[in-house]
Amino acid sequence: MRMYLIPAAVAASLAFAPLAFAAGQQANGTVKSYNAKAATLTLADGSVYSLPKTFKNPGLKAGEKVNIAWDMQGKHKMAQSVTIAK
Repeated sequence: MRMYLIPAAVAASLAFAPLAFAAGQQANGTVKSYNAKAATLTLADGSVYSLPKTFKNPGLKAGEKVNIAWDMQGKHKMAQSVTIAK
């Protein structure tokens, strides 16, 4: 039985590895401003995230708490997803 445990654990870790890398980095905070025209989201701590052209606003407004999945592209933090925290 033990001979199956290690290969199963290795297979499981390899199966979930792409999910860990796909999300990139995570951030959360309070919205300071959202600029739809410039496609940027600024948090209260001063972090600025660029939003994709296909971004659909889930109702962002100043003071809203959000969770952001993002990746670095050059010198810009590119948001992959933005969700309003409950």
